[in-house]
Amino acid sequence: MTLRRRGEKATISIQEHMAIDVCPGPIRPIKQISDYFPRFPRGLPPDAGPRAAAPPDAPARPAVAGAGRRSPSDGAREDDEDVDQLFGAYGSSPGPSPGPSPARPPAKPPEDEPDADGYESDDCTALGTLDFSLLYDQENNALHCTITKAKVPKLMFSRKGLKPMDHNGLADPYVKLHLLPGASKANKLRTKTLRNTLNPTWNETLTYYGITDEDMIRKTLRISVCDEDKFRHNEFIGETRVPLKKLKPNHTKTFSICLEKQLPVDKTEDKSLEERGRILISLKYSSQKQGLLVGIVRCAHLAAMDANGYSDPYVKTYLRPDVDKKSKHKTAVKKKTLNPEFNEEFCYEIKHGDLAKKSLEVTVWDYDIGKSNDFIGGVVLGIHAKGERLKHWFDCLKNKDKRIERWHTLTSELPGAVLSD
Repeated sequence: MTLRRRGEKATISIQEHMAIDVCPGPIRPIKQISDYFPRFPRGLPPDAGPRAAAPPDAPARPAVAGAGRRSPSDGAREDDEDVDQLFGAYGSSPGPSPGPSPARPPAKPPEDEPDADGYESDDCTALGTLDFSLLYDQENNALHCTITKAKVPKLMFSRKGLKPMDHNGLADPYVKLHLLPGASKANKLRTKTLRNTLNPTWNETLTYYGITDEDMIRKTLRISVCDEDKFRHNEFIGETRVPLKKLKPNHTKTFSICLEKQLPVDKTEDKSLEERGRILISLKYSSQKQGLLVGIVRCAHLAAMDANGYSDPYVKTYLRPDVDKKSKHKTAVKKKTLNPEFNEEFCYEIKHGDLAKKSLEVTVWDYDIGKSNDFIGGVVLGIHAKGERLKHWFDCLKNKDKRIERWHTLTSELPGAVLSD
């Protein structure tokens, strides 16, 4: 016996350490916890009970001598085998069973689960739905978008978890529209804001003017639903996008679409598609007044020239060549808008036969106080023009006393130098 001082740590040899808790007998593999609790995709099968019941026609197990007297090791071994029989039919066992096992019926194939892509998007629940209709009026070059109603969820998902949109759990929703490519304030339209509601009903029609067949092929309408906040930035709820080529002219198409998360806008847009805006001009030669009536109806999608993202546009017209310099006419200035409506008409006293030698010059300007006005864009109609501009001029000459309206795209060049499209 080895004596040690008080507080001294006892030391044992490696032989004594290896002899501790050594149980004589055959070495059995250690089962893992997953062998006893396998993970079933749909939970435990209904026929899995405390013990697998033997079929009625199975032969009775013969009595074994000394069954009344079992050693502890035999009892533990049988318990392990019972667990293996219970879960082994439904999961993988660590080793083969000692006795021959009856042939198992083939496992039933799992029920067909719907494809993940086939599920209805969670955005329908998380972001809401929007009902609206679209109509392309080909004759008047107008796209009418009627916003009917929306269903906005009470809770919104954020990176930090669930949160209400407003402190009262409601929303102040509105809808805004953009035409892509080229989303800007020039082609932005929006509905009125409805206060404290999750099921807003607008029944409001928003109209884009100056829409051509080419626009219907290459442009996409982006519809966004937002929550207006007086004290912070407005909160984005969801959006949807509709390629305009899906619409048929003069046919109303109704949509009921689940809103999606905000999608990125392509910044690498073709610069050749950029425009300065469009203008709707009416021409009519009046036999009664013996003159040309030029109507400046409206402009659409004008370029923003001011720091606030808008312009203060007005229109000037000239009938060239202008020897006496008396052909200048000017509309009123429309403040802070990119889609002004003028509805003004000017009369040029001229013989019908002289119009074939003339050209109509129309320019759009941004009015500024204290400095020179900014040129937005212009267009020239006459014998030196091409395409729709030339066709509009000749249609006016051939049809006396008939008003003819056409949309024209503004160019960034001052008229006079280049008169073609």
